[in-house]
Amino acid sequence: MTEWQKSGWRAKPRVQMPEYTDQAKLEAVEAQLSKYPPLVFAGEARKLKKALGAASRGEAFLLQGGDCAEAFDQFSANSIRDTFKVMLQMAMVLTFGAKVPVVKVGRMAGQFAKPRSAPTEVVDGVELPSYRGDIINELAFTPEARIPDPAKMLQAYTQAAATLNLLRAFSTGGYADVHQVHQWTLGFTDREESEKYRDMANRISDTLDFMKAAGLDSDREPSLQTVDFYTSHESLLLEYEEALTRQDSTSGKWLAGSGHMIWIGDRTRQPDGAHVEFARGVLNPVGLKCGPTTTAEDLKVLMAKLNPENEAGKLTLIARFGAGKVAEHLPRLIKTVAEEGANVTWVCDPMHGNTIKSSTGYKTRPFDAVLREVKEFFAVHNAEGTVPGGVHFEMTGQDVTECTGGVRAVSEEDLSDRYHTACDPRLNASQSLELAFLVAEELTSRREAQSAAKAG
Repeated sequence: MTEWQKSGWRAKPRVQMPEYTDQAKLEAVEAQLSKYPPLVFAGEARKLKKALGAASRGEAFLLQGGDCAEAFDQFSANSIRDTFKVMLQMAMVLTFGAKVPVVKVGRMAGQFAKPRSAPTEVVDGVELPSYRGDIINELAFTPEARIPDPAKMLQAYTQAAATLNLLRAFSTGGYADVHQVHQWTLGFTDREESEKYRDMANRISDTLDFMKAAGLDSDREPSLQTVDFYTSHESLLLEYEEALTRQDSTSGKWLAGSGHMIWIGDRTRQPDGAHVEFARGVLNPVGLKCGPTTTAEDLKVLMAKLNPENEAGKLTLIARFGAGKVAEHLPRLIKTVAEEGANVTWVCDPMHGNTIKSSTGYKTRPFDAVLREVKEFFAVHNAEGTVPGGVHFEMTGQDVTECTGGVRAVSEEDLSDRYHTACDPRLNASQSLELAFLVAEELTSRREAQSAAKAG
C-alpha cells in the first residue's frame, strides 16, 4: 500500500462532494483553516480508541448520538446543553443495564455535511442542486443559496470550536454530577405514561443511595461529577478534513483534528474512493456504515485498509439495515469479520434504515421500527456469540415532533407541530430516554443469560 499523505484523496474518485466554482476562494479558505488550531487532540483520540476497544470486548458500551445535521441558524448554548443532558441521562440508564462504562460520543461539533440520494431536487417544476448541509450551501430553495460557498467552512469551524468549548465545560464543571442527572431522569419516570420505567429508575436511586451511605458521594469523589465526552461526524467534506489534519508530535502519526471520531457513510465507502483513502491514514477511531449492499469482498478490503494493524477500537462497524432486515444481512458480515480475524466494534444504527414518508407528507421514523431493529441487532449477536458494542441514534434534547410513537405517542398528525430538522427526523428527548430504558432491558437480559450459562 502506498505511503499515506493527507492530500492523497485528491487523486481518487470523489462522490457526494461539491464542485466549487471559485477555486481561488477555496484555496484561500483551506490555507486559513490549515493555520487554525485543531479542534481535538491526539491524546483524546487515543483515549477514545482504547474505550471503543473495551466496547468491542463487552467491557464497555458505546452511546453515539446527536443531530442529523448541525445547522447554523439553530446553533445555541441551550440546544447543546439539552442534547448533552439527555445523553447523560441515557448513559446512566445504559450503565445500570449493562453494568459496564458507557462511552459517550456526540454527533456534534462537526456534523455539518450531508450525503444526498440525488444531486438535484425539483420543487414546483424548478430543478436546483441539492442542499448538502450548512458547511457547503444553504437550505433556501434559490439558485444563489444552493451554490457551494467555501467560506462556510470557516463558520463551521467557529461553531464547532464554540460547541466543544461548552461541552468541555459541561463535562468537567459539575453539570454532569451523577445525582443531578438521575433527578432529571426521575422527572421523566414520574409521568403517568412513563410508569413502566419507574422500577428501573427506583433501582438506580437505591444504588446511588447505597453509594452515598458508603461514602461515595459527589463531594468526596470528583469522578461522580465529571464525564469523558467525545465528538464525531461523517468526514464527508474532505477539503475541510484535510485542512484540519495535523501531525501528532509524540507519535509522528496524523490526526484528523476536526473531531475525535470520524466515520464513512454507506454512500462513500468505495474501497478505492477518496473518503476511504483519507480515513485510512489518520490515527483517530474510524466508523464505517454497513448497509444491505455491503458485500463480504468489500468489507474485507475496507477492514484491511482502515485498520491495517488490526487494533482494537480503531474500526467501528455501524450496521444500518432497517427493521426486519438485520437477520438477513448482519450474520454474513459477522462471518466475514470472523474469517478475517478482524478486531471491530459492532454498533447498531437503527435510524437510517427506517425512514418513511408519512401520510401527511413529512419524512419520519416510527419509534417501534427503531426499537425493533435494535432488538434484532441484539438477537443476532446473541445467536452468533458476538458482542453488540453500542448504539448510534439521531436525536436531540429538544421537544421536537419528528419521529412517531413513544410514550408521548407522537402521531403523523402531530409531526407538523415542531418539525425543525433540516434533513432527517430525530428522536426527541422523551423518545431518546425511553429508548435507553428499553436498550438497558436488552443489556440486562443479555447479562443475566450469560451469568446463567456460566453457572450452568
